Formats: sequence, structure tokens, C-alpha cells
Amino acid sequence: MTLPPTDLIVPLLLNSPPPPSCPRSHSFVRSSVARFLSTVDTEALEKAIQVKGDEIRALKATGADKATVAPLVEELLSLKAQLNPEPAAKEKPKKANKKEPKPSKNKQPVKELSESELRDARLAKAAVMKESGVEPYAYSYKCNTNAAELQVKYESLENGTEDETADVSIAGRIMAKREFGKLAFYTLQDETGRVQLYLDKKRLEGDNFKNLKAWSDLGDYIGVKGTIRKTDKGEISVYCNEWTMLTKSLLSLPDKFHGLTDITKRYRQRELDLIVNENTKNTLRARSKMIRALRNALDDQGFYEMETPVLHSQPGGAEAKPFETYHNSMNMDLTLRIATELHLKRLIIGGFEKVYEIGRIFRNEGISTRHNPEFTSIELYAAYQDYDDMMNLCEDLICNMADAVCGSREVPYADETVNLNKPWRRVTMHDIVKEKMGFDFAELDSSSPDDLGKAKAVAQDAGVFKAADKNTIGEVLNECFEELCEPDLIQPTFVIDYPVEVSPLAKPHRSKPGLTERYELFCTGREFANSFSELTDPVDQRERFEAQAAKKAAGDEEACDVDEEFFTALEQGMPPTGGLGIGIDRVCMLLTNSPSIKDVIAFPLLKNDSS
Repeated sequence: MTLPPTDLIVPLLLNSPPPPSCPRSHSFVRSSVARFLSTVDTEALEKAIQVKGDEIRALKATGADKATVAPLVEELLSLKAQLNPEPAAKEKPKKANKKEPKPSKNKQPVKELSESELRDARLAKAAVMKESGVEPYAYSYKCNTNAAELQVKYESLENGTEDETADVSIAGRIMAKREFGKLAFYTLQDETGRVQLYLDKKRLEGDNFKNLKAWSDLGDYIGVKGTIRKTDKGEISVYCNEWTMLTKSLLSLPDKFHGLTDITKRYRQRELDLIVNENTKNTLRARSKMIRALRNALDDQGFYEMETPVLHSQPGGAEAKPFETYHNSMNMDLTLRIATELHLKRLIIGGFEKVYEIGRIFRNEGISTRHNPEFTSIELYAAYQDYDDMMNLCEDLICNMADAVCGSREVPYADETVNLNKPWRRVTMHDIVKEKMGFDFAELDSSSPDDLGKAKAVAQDAGVFKAADKNTIGEVLNECFEELCEPDLIQPTFVIDYPVEVSPLAKPHRSKPGLTERYELFCTGREFANSFSELTDPVDQRERFEAQAAKKAAGDEEACDVDEEFFTALEQGMPPTGGLGIGIDRVCMLLTNSPSIKDVIAFPLLKNDSS
């Protein structure tokens, strides 16, 4: 990439009309280029001084006499005078009684440029490149290897040697620069890792070396070609023959010593987080691996992946407050889906026996380290199966994901080690609450007002004050479980046989009146999965949905209405079916040891800066 020298580029740029592609004014480019060239001139002087000094030292080392060295010394002093011109001579001050302090010999600190000034300087460099006929924003680049591959392939290369037969072409972002006169060492980062670039002026033709140093900045994308050399210290390096600017970055990277530590900025500018924090990239890689493992496991068992609507005319399938929207041309009020359940069940009714969907769910609820308004879940349904089958399937799926991501079923999380080896504990809600409170809710009569009052009193004595507002013993039991038991469930635990009042879509328990065949999976103190033997009786289902509709009419924003389209489908007949829903984000939190759900979502929802 031989280019015109700077002394030819400058008049051309400063005296020519602004290029139509340049988004800034010509006066801005002139001033920015002037600042840029002053920096280049200073750098050129410093490099010339270094070269001249090297020549003098080399002559002295060969035993040259003073007469031979003297002219070079004069040249060196002349260069230094240009770099630091002496001030004009001043009249000697009159003697004073007290001696004046001598001026400090320390150099004045270099003023740091602001972000705006740094951006302007980079824009100026891009403008110089364009005027020189070099495109700072390339269209493509052919690579034949990557950083990780080079580290493995040339690990056995001896220190201080070169593989001259290697023909390497690689591209990435400049993450570090070290320049020493006629040599430079850059660190290049691609998706797989980092590799050093060995840049020697002798190897780069014409002005390529000078232009590389003058035009490139940290954060730029470049492509290089060359051989492989292992330095004396054992660093595998691309020994470059040529380089190409691929993308000129206008913004600087975070400080290499302090990094990107502002947690909100990491979430808001995830692309910057990914550039400088390898752990963030590894978390998202792990998420992709676990979802792939999940899909493969279900596909191998004969499940079909389906896609169902995101826009619903009637929210259903869960108790949650939906996001509301409006379709202009159809003149319809719509909501974003709060679950994929009802449409997937209609596919079972239509004749598919195993279906699943991995998709985004939207719930207009609170935000916490465990909750995001939009999240990813998998829901699956299998005909002729029940919640016992779903427990076995749930174990298998999560263990497969752990194997794919961690290579182990003993997973560290915070200060705990979670043991995912099967089988997992299975306990009824009644039994686990009894263990915690020493009181058995199963002995109460669900139809007795006195027993309801007794249940509330026991709950309040245990500190569960929300139980006072509940209308059934089943709801009080569930409230006691959520407040007293759930936070302590660190190891994977299936809590089974939920009260019918909090399970509107589950089949009644075949042997325990008032309960349903439902379980939830808990681990690290939070819910991971929810499953039913699905309710297939349309009469029973309508009664439960109408009870939900009554709660909504009374002001419960999370209760659902009656979905007549689903009831029409259900009356066609649905086979016995097991259903399972798993929270993808929470499983990813566990397998990557991430404390917040925002850590495992590429772009979590955040408040506006102005908020």
C-alpha cells in the first residue's frame, strides 16, 4: 500500500474543495488536519532523533574518531533544537538579595485530549486517507485463519524463528500498540482471541510502515498478510508483509488499566462491553451453546419446533400483566404475548403429538436481578404424557445443557456448588411447608371459613403478612411456600402437587382432591421451570377461566380473561398431554455463574439516560 508522502498530501488536502463524502465542513477538516500534521511532524522529529542517535552509537562502537562523529552530533543537536526550540535570550536580571528559584527541568505534562478532540483527530485521519486514494471503510477482506488457530498451530515453533512458508491472512481490531522506531508490535483481536503483529519497516514497502503508524489507532479494524514468527520471548506473531485499513474507528476504547467498570454502561453499550470484556463474550457464547443443545435434544426425540403469534387479541396462558399495543389498519387493540401455551396446545389438538417453541415472552411487570420485561422461554407439549414424564424430561434437558456448556454436572454458583446429577429431589408443597413451619395445611378443610382464618393466623405468625389478603387456603399455602421455602432451595428440587386455586391450566390430581398435577423446578432460590398434566376437560377449564376473569374484573391486572378461540379448539378434543416451560435466561445464569439476568441477555431493557 504505497502512498504519497505527507508533504504532497497536505497541500492537496488543504487547498482542494471538500470531498462530497465528507460529512463535516471543509474548514473543520483543514483545522483537524493541521492538528493531525503537527502531531505527525513531532513524531517524525522524535523518530529522526532516535535514528541519528543510533547511528552515532553504532560509529562509536566501531571505534570511530571524534572528527568522524562530530558532523552527526551537530545534526543530532539541530534536530533536538527543532523539537524543543530555545527561547530568545533575555537580559540578565539584576541581583537580588534572595536567590531566585531555578526553573524545574521536568517536562510539562502533555495535555490529554477530550473525547471530542480525539474523534476529530480520527476524522481528520480518515479524510487524509480518502484524499490519498485509500478507502478507510473497506468492503471485504479474505481471511484464511484466526487468532486461536494460529496459537495452536504454531505452538511448537522455536523461539526466535520464522516459518517462511506460512501464508497468513487475518483481520481484527487493534487492541494495543507498541512502537520502537523501525519496529512496531500491535495486538490484534478477532472473535477467537488475540495475536501479536510484528511490523518491521524493512518488510513493509514504501510508506506503508509510516502510514500505518500515522493513520491507525486503537479500535481500528485492519487486515494483515505475512508469515509467522515466534519472538525470542515466545510470542507467536504475524510477521507482516502488508496491511489494509478495514474500518477507521472514531471513538476510543476504554482505558486499558481501568477497563469498562460502569455496570449500566456495560449493559447500555454492550458492543463496547464485548470488545473489552472476554467474560461477557463467553457468557453469550455459552447461551448459544445451551440453546443449541436444547434444540438438538428435542429434535432427536421427535419434537417439532413451531412459531406462534407474538401479537394476541386476548392474553392468556399465564397470570401476568401484558404490554398493550394497537394495529392501525385492522383497528384492533392487541397485546404482546405473555406465554406461547394456548397456541401450542391448539397444535396438539390439530394432530401434532410433540411440539415446542423457543421464543421471547413479554410481561409488563417489575425489573430485578431475576426479572426482565422481555425474556426467553421454551414451552413444549407432548401428547399421551403427564407431569411425571415431564419431570424426567426436564432433568434430561437441563443436564444436556450443563454438559454442553460446563462439561460437568457440578456447577459453581456464587458461594455454592449446585449438583445437577440425577435424580433430583421431589417434594409436595404441603410437605415442604410443613418442614419449614411445623404446621400441616393438608389437615385443614378448604371449604371451612374457620380453617381459612386459622391458616391466615398461622401464616401471619410466621411473618407471611401477604396471606391476610388471600381468599382460599390454597392461596395461603402458596404464599407461605414462596416467602419461607423458595429462597432456601439451592439444589434442584421439584415442588409438586400445587393447589388448584393457583393452577388454572393444570389437570386435577388423580388422587388428591383440591390439588393439581403440577410441579415447579427450583434451584439457587428461584424458579426455573413449570409443568402440568394439562387440563383437557373443556367444562372444568371454562369454570377456571371464568374464575380468573372474575378476579380480573375485580382489579387483578395479572388474571386472564376467557379465550373463546381456545375453548372452541379444546372442545374439539385434546389428548392427554404433558406440558413444560423452562426459563432459558435463568438456566443460563446458573451455567455461567451470572448474578443478574441482565448479564445473560445481550441487550436488556434499561431506563433512558434522561430518566
